[in-house]
Amino acid sequence: MEKNLKQQETNIIKIALFGPESTGKTTLAKQLADYYETEWVPEFARDYLQEKWEKNQHICVADDMLPIAYGQVALENKNLSSAKKYLFCDTNLMVTKVFSEMYYGFCDPSLNEAALKHEYDLFFLTDIDVPWEKDDIRDTPDGRETVFSVFKQTLIDTKKPFVILSGNKKSRLAKATSIVANLALAKERGFSTEDFLQIYNHGISFDTILKQLEIFENGIAKCNLVSAATIDNGILSLSEVEFEEKARFFDNQKENLKIKKFVPASGAATRMFKFLRAFLNDFDIEKETINAYINRKKDKELSMFIVAMEKFPFFEALHKELNLLYPDFETLERDYKNYYFIKLLLSSDHFDFANKPKAVLPFHKYKDHIANPIEEHLNECFHYASSNQVSNLHFTVTEAHQQLFEKEVEILKGKVEKASEIQINIGYSYQNKSTDSITVDTNNKIVRDKNGMLVFRPGGHGALIENLNKLNSDIIFIKNIDNVIQNHIDKITLYKKALAGVLIQMQHKVFDYLKAIEKQEVKEENVEEIVAFLTEKLNIQITSDFHKFTFENKVIKIKDLLDRPIRICGMVKNEGEPGGGPFWIMNDQGKISLQIVEASQVDSSNKKQRAIMGEATHFNPVDLVCGIKNYKNKKFDLLQFVDQKAGFIVEKSIEGKAVKSYELPGLWNGAMANWLTIFVAVPLITFNPVKTVNDLLKAPHQLQ
Repeated sequence: MEKNLKQQETNIIKIALFGPESTGKTTLAKQLADYYETEWVPEFARDYLQEKWEKNQHICVADDMLPIAYGQVALENKNLSSAKKYLFCDTNLMVTKVFSEMYYGFCDPSLNEAALKHEYDLFFLTDIDVPWEKDDIRDTPDGRETVFSVFKQTLIDTKKPFVILSGNKKSRLAKATSIVANLALAKERGFSTEDFLQIYNHGISFDTILKQLEIFENGIAKCNLVSAATIDNGILSLSEVEFEEKARFFDNQKENLKIKKFVPASGAATRMFKFLRAFLNDFDIEKETINAYINRKKDKELSMFIVAMEKFPFFEALHKELNLLYPDFETLERDYKNYYFIKLLLSSDHFDFANKPKAVLPFHKYKDHIANPIEEHLNECFHYASSNQVSNLHFTVTEAHQQLFEKEVEILKGKVEKASEIQINIGYSYQNKSTDSITVDTNNKIVRDKNGMLVFRPGGHGALIENLNKLNSDIIFIKNIDNVIQNHIDKITLYKKALAGVLIQMQHKVFDYLKAIEKQEVKEENVEEIVAFLTEKLNIQITSDFHKFTFENKVIKIKDLLDRPIRICGMVKNEGEPGGGPFWIMNDQGKISLQIVEASQVDSSNKKQRAIMGEATHFNPVDLVCGIKNYKNKKFDLLQFVDQKAGFIVEKSIEGKAVKSYELPGLWNGAMANWLTIFVAVPLITFNPVKTVNDLLKAPHQLQ
């Protein structure tokens, strides 16, 4: 490279403005230099070509490219010496290279080499969404899209780090200053520009990454359990007659309401077949029998699967396929039959069940067909989640699985609508990538993949509070994708409607109080009544200093406590299922509230906390009915009611190595921590999850 095309080395952060003519590069370079009180490098070609035009009306020619390049490098090196922390370059040799190739069909080798070697911490690619402004040396406004695409492709082909800047002057500057500040912070923390852009393009703020790293270093405080919530101590118990009354009340109210069913259905069914995958990975049919493997591994799950194989709803389809693949299948030894059955079930070339979402797997065998969870949820919709002959069903899905969902829905929706005479509207959403977590190893060092890229993991079901926040309905039923039943839909319907009835009744009372407060109709004598409602019906403990407040401050406090989204949660008797349960907990400010707590949130090394955990009588089956609008019929911003301190550090493995990631406060845990909460005891029949494939053998999933 020629000496006068050499870029000076520096620790200054250099930002290059890059893009077609008349896209705001100069304006932004000046703005950024003023904002950061530093230098900017003007475009040498502008003065050079303007002078040439004014002298003899000559325009730019191929021979001008190298002189322009020399002049641009000299300007940059000169201004670098007086720059403070940042240098903003209105243009650079890459721009000269692009124009040379576009207009003259070639680029001088020395210019090309220099353009490729010159380093900038970041390129801002300026968009063509600003008006083209004519001057003496600008070419033409025609073909701006084509020119912009050439500039963009050049950055991609030369592997230069870039961000596209769009919008007006004000929005561009705001976006640019935010990016520059975070890039500088990233570099101070040892991240490269490539790391920063990977984080940025993932939609995660760098501040969030720093907070996650801090959480890994310091850990997350465990919940402080005060006591288990039990019947009449945080859990409402209703008689069968009362359930029926609440259900009828809901039926009488629902025609005035927009109702939606929200079904978390993201991810593949990997864990459902975990023990079968372990078997295929560790078993050699040429060296041992399946019975020997079961004894060696003490694998009761595999034994149960094989013994009851013919009861699975997918047995006949697999058996038929096996006979096609292996013409002599029926003559094989029993071990070979079972081995090939399991292998076909999980084979990516055949059924591939472990890599498909639970929603599309065969769950129930009826007399005339096989039903998957999508069909069962569609059926449930018209039984309890509809009004005015319309039901709305929303699935959260993995983007890669949406097409599979839509295919199944297309097949099943018409069938269910015809049978029920109910119109079912289907919606989908993805878990936002911006809620993902960076991954670290056991020493809290950032984990990278084989290509040196950062590794991100989903932020858990707590991320779905954002999906829920975007819905617009009066009543939302929440139920997991795998919690469906083959029998007793009438009972399921009764209890779901009853929970909704409890919600609407409580909502009416809350709204009446809030409207009275707004109209200034609440008097001193009414305060005691409202406080009793808060404590007795909504499980809210009033602080001991409340009686010292002035009347005005009491009303302000009451309004704050009442004006929140409401959730009614069904609770079943605890029969040893893993997962969360209802507890009274105390936060770090001494406030006691009713919450759903996961086992991982409890300090198991603390004898007292462990004892309280053991006193739990009920379990959270994720059976919720939610009211997300206020007394003015306006949607709450659900993100304002999240306990941000209630997240989780989870341990996973990547390529056999232990890693850690952060999961957001769970959807029905910390994400709803500051909602109005009522727990209602419901029968076990309402809880029929399929966590492993063997759960399909339980009575609720078998035709009676």
